[in-house]
Amino acid sequence: MTSIKVNWKFTVLRVISFCICCASILILCSPLTKDLPRPWSEILLGSVATIAVFIFTIIFCRWEKLKLHEIGVIPKKQTMPLFASGFLIGLLLAAAQGLLVITFSSVKLIYATQTSSLSILLTLFLYVILALREELAFRGYALRSLVFAIGTWKAQLIIAVIFSLEHLVGGYTFKQAFLGAGIGAILFGIAALKTKGIALPVGLHAAWNFGQWTIGFKNEPGVWQTIVEGGHESEYESLSFIFYLLVMIIAISGFYFYKRK
Repeated sequence: MTSIKVNWKFTVLRVISFCICCASILILCSPLTKDLPRPWSEILLGSVATIAVFIFTIIFCRWEKLKLHEIGVIPKKQTMPLFASGFLIGLLLAAAQGLLVITFSSVKLIYATQTSSLSILLTLFLYVILALREELAFRGYALRSLVFAIGTWKAQLIIAVIFSLEHLVGGYTFKQAFLGAGIGAILFGIAALKTKGIALPVGLHAAWNFGQWTIGFKNEPGVWQTIVEGGHESEYESLSFIFYLLVMIIAISGFYFYKRK
């Protein structure tokens, strides 16, 4: 019993150390890319951080005596179909939230003429890179090693808190970090556990962010630009968040009751 307890504590400490290492790469490399124009600076930073996270994954897996295929970070035959399925689900969730907000709030979309085909492709690539980095960091070694040590929901809760804290440090408000990113962490986590890998959550995560950008919900013009009627800004923010929670809870429930053959 004592041995199990010590191992559990060591696993949690190793996961926290792993997440700190992953976050440190972003902090250390950010000044090196700040002089590049967007989105190239973010693409380079995300690419370097993703490679570093994978290297840390190998190191910590050896420390924990885990194999990479056990944590679902090695490509396999089902990787691309799972990624495509996740991407489709993510687009549907983003579209559902967008349609609900447009229907029930004083907001409209206009076509963003300043957005080019190249900027769309670069933004899509950026969100895939960022999603891969975050899923490797949080739903690979970190989540799976905790699941092996303390069980699914305790592991999910710990990862959701760490994920929220990273977003809080990154400039999110407390509400955006813990009720926004935190709920997203639960969705991506359950998707990873149900499919035994990160391919589907990478697609889901990337498509959600890309879909939000496309309809102008990322505080910048995408393919469309969001125009909120004067005096209705707080209503728009509230409804946007409510419908975000709604589609996330529906998606979490869907994955929870999904039985993989």
